[in-house]
Amino acid sequence: MGGLLVPENKETMQVTTKAIVLRAIKYGETSLIVKMYTLSSGIRSYMLKGILAAKKGKMKAAYFQPLAQLEIVAVHKDKGALEHLKEVRVSYHCQSLHTHIAKNAITFFLAEMIANSIHEEEPNKELFQFIEASLQWLDAHDNYANFHLLFLLTLSRFLGFYPEEKNKDFPYFDLLEGEFVKEPTLNSFLEGRELFYFKSILGISFDAIEGVRIGKNDRKNLLNNLVLFYELQLQGFRKPKSLAVLNEVFS
Repeated sequence: MGGLLVPENKETMQVTTKAIVLRAIKYGETSLIVKMYTLSSGIRSYMLKGILAAKKGKMKAAYFQPLAQLEIVAVHKDKGALEHLKEVRVSYHCQSLHTHIAKNAITFFLAEMIANSIHEEEPNKELFQFIEASLQWLDAHDNYANFHLLFLLTLSRFLGFYPEEKNKDFPYFDLLEGEFVKEPTLNSFLEGRELFYFKSILGISFDAIEGVRIGKNDRKNLLNNLVLFYELQLQGFRKPKSLAVLNEVFS
């Protein structure tokens, strides 16, 4: 579904679209502010008044877990303010993302990474479909220890700073310039084991990560460097608070 747009009046538009939950923040005693990445309209935030107090009704707070995949009917005023949500239903029923401890840690981390990386109120069908399909892969598979590493690398392609591969045989990767180099620079860079594992997941599919063996410490170091890569490439990017929790779960 690409998103059905129906004019309500001159200033508002009713939208039916798929959406992925990024975060839900409690507002007051009974309300939530929910940030979502929508297929039709990019990043949007919604005020859900009284949802925590409602005992009946079609809209439940449980729908808005990180990276939940929904279909929503919303009213968009396109003024940069909080939007209104009219209807919600689950478009994909997760089996393990929110119940398995390690997958749940990955889910919280990736939700925060996406929220801190994407800010446009513009549709990007390919990016939405990548996130949607990737999460469904994670939900369905048991060998996922390196999933978040490959996800972040692939996401960088959509964000415009995917690593330049033309000099892949060079012994260093400059994290600021986003390219392989012959000599270490004054910038932060990858080398040795971290570079080896970085190259091993560059350009592969999620199905291929089962064949990539990375030790716990090497995985942790590579993840920290991928987050640094994002920090250096995206202005205003904030390191996720959930990074420490994810590293603890996988240690």
